[in-house]
Amino acid sequence: MTKKDILYDTVLARSFSKTDQKRLCCGAFIASLLLVLTLCTVVKPYLSPLPIVELQLSVGTGLRMLSITELTTNTTISKEEVISECNKMEKPICHCNTLGSKEFCDVSGDVRIHGKSATVLAAVTFAFSGNSTWYMRPYARKDQVPAMKRVREWTVKLVQNASLSRCVRNHSVPAILFSLGGFSLNNFHDFTDIVIPLYTTARRFSGEVQFLVTNKNLLWINKFKELVRKLSNYEVIYIDEEDETHCFSSVIVGLNRHRDYDKELTTDPSNSEYSMSDFRKFLRDTYSLRNSAVTTRRKPRILILSRSRSRAFVNAGEIARAARQIGFKVVVAEANTEIASFAITVNSCDVMLGVHGAGMTNMVFLPDNAIVIQILPIGGFEWLAKMDFEYPSKGMNLRYLEYKITAEESTLVKQYGRDHEFVRDPLAVAKRGWGTFKSVYLVQQNVSVDINRFKLVLVKALELLHNQSV
Repeated sequence: MTKKDILYDTVLARSFSKTDQKRLCCGAFIASLLLVLTLCTVVKPYLSPLPIVELQLSVGTGLRMLSITELTTNTTISKEEVISECNKMEKPICHCNTLGSKEFCDVSGDVRIHGKSATVLAAVTFAFSGNSTWYMRPYARKDQVPAMKRVREWTVKLVQNASLSRCVRNHSVPAILFSLGGFSLNNFHDFTDIVIPLYTTARRFSGEVQFLVTNKNLLWINKFKELVRKLSNYEVIYIDEEDETHCFSSVIVGLNRHRDYDKELTTDPSNSEYSMSDFRKFLRDTYSLRNSAVTTRRKPRILILSRSRSRAFVNAGEIARAARQIGFKVVVAEANTEIASFAITVNSCDVMLGVHGAGMTNMVFLPDNAIVIQILPIGGFEWLAKMDFEYPSKGMNLRYLEYKITAEESTLVKQYGRDHEFVRDPLAVAKRGWGTFKSVYLVQQNVSVDINRFKLVLVKALELLHNQSV
């Protein structure tokens, strides 16, 4: 004990009795605890390991509002560290995305699947410790709560051999179990959430893979029947209806959604062996599309994507006439569920023109060096336009042009007046919530482009086609 400590004890003893000293020490201890709790309460929000990102997605239109709340930029754990830690804990069974959600599970050995109970059991003969059970919804857009509510939850579990039920149906090929719930049957989400992830997950099997579908959706299967047959040589099994135990040597639960996180409609070459060029070639083979690249040996063709409901062209006829005058052969068509026939129509064109929406997804069928022209309605779609179609177009070897309408080119002006908040301040409208924003800008709004101003975009497109080096 130091002289300072002895002096302190002497002073304390002279000033207080032993009982008082005990009371004082207890009071000091309680005060210290209260101080620590107060500090934790105040500081806790700033210790969040990751920014909070909330994404709300429209089911009917494929257009999304993004609201981002970042509590701090001074994070202590990076997204890469979250993925690494999650995968380190759960390999080789389940793998995580940047949000920490189970992206997919890859199970090998003696694997048994029971559809009615939504269980995937993997037999092991060795003793194991740590996590042996994982719960997941096999749909690729894990960050969307409304989508995931439409996806059945499955249990992936390691068990001892003795715990397994008897095999009723044995399969000689691997299986992929995925959902057709979520936002399926919206063309944009069909490709981003299911088709592209299914391609990157299943392509390496060269057809020797069994598809197990949860959340049965016959309309989706019929829409993409050619693609499903190209990826699998076997009839789809709707596993939810199966009360028999199916046995496999290898099963992938969920789809591997490799993509860059700043754009949709893409793959991430750093994580996937397949590029968007590979995917587009696969589509050309699947749907027997003739044109791999645009040609200048004929009169260029422009496809005007019409819409029968919201965000439709009010003056589609004027746009078509202007395009013909400039030198295009014009095709006007509306995207539908007949993917095979519409893919041929898109592939026959050198330019595709449309208002921002799910129909623009059909650019995947355009030949290389074709031009995409995206029309932006009022409402603040710039960020979505870039993420959904502009950035992805470059990864598809397409060229991109954009036309942002003025307020006078929106039918909302005629409906509400130039000074109405809906026209004047879309950001304020967005703060009211997704329902109001969707109703105004996605459902009620149509487009009447200024032909004289829009002609400049058409002329630019023609110049790009005539100058392939640009």
